[in-house]
Amino acid sequence: MTERATPSPRSHFSVFYPLNSRWADNDIYGHINNVAYYAFFDSVVNRFLIEEGGMRPGVDSVVGYVVNSSADYFSPLSYPQGLELGLRISRMGEKSVTWEIGVFAEDAELSSVTGRFTHAFVDREANRSAPIPEGIRAAIERLD
Repeated sequence: MTERATPSPRSHFSVFYPLNSRWADNDIYGHINNVAYYAFFDSVVNRFLIEEGGMRPGVDSVVGYVVNSSADYFSPLSYPQGLELGLRISRMGEKSVTWEIGVFAEDAELSSVTGRFTHAFVDREANRSAPIPEGIRAAIERLD
């Protein structure tokens, strides 16, 4: 039997990005819907890749495809709550990286949601696995 997931502390993450929740993120139950969190994860990771790793969307020949994702939910958040998303690396190989993202209410010590996803890097033209681009790898290594 596996252990039940627990919220992640802020100290678990290397970098944080603010994110404003939107009216459209809430569902009929009055909290941010689970599908919105996956968009948050994608936005934060890609912001990091663009700002820190030099990624150029639509231009780069090697791109990261999401091949696995999951999330654990601990406490509800809702619009118009301000959010802070923490980012860390849980695993990096030669051709893939697994990100972990903590979603925090502003100033909260524990995550309300902790998500993860794996990027497998691919040469777009050849449609084959490729090494993580050097600029991205260097940025990822700085996260540790």
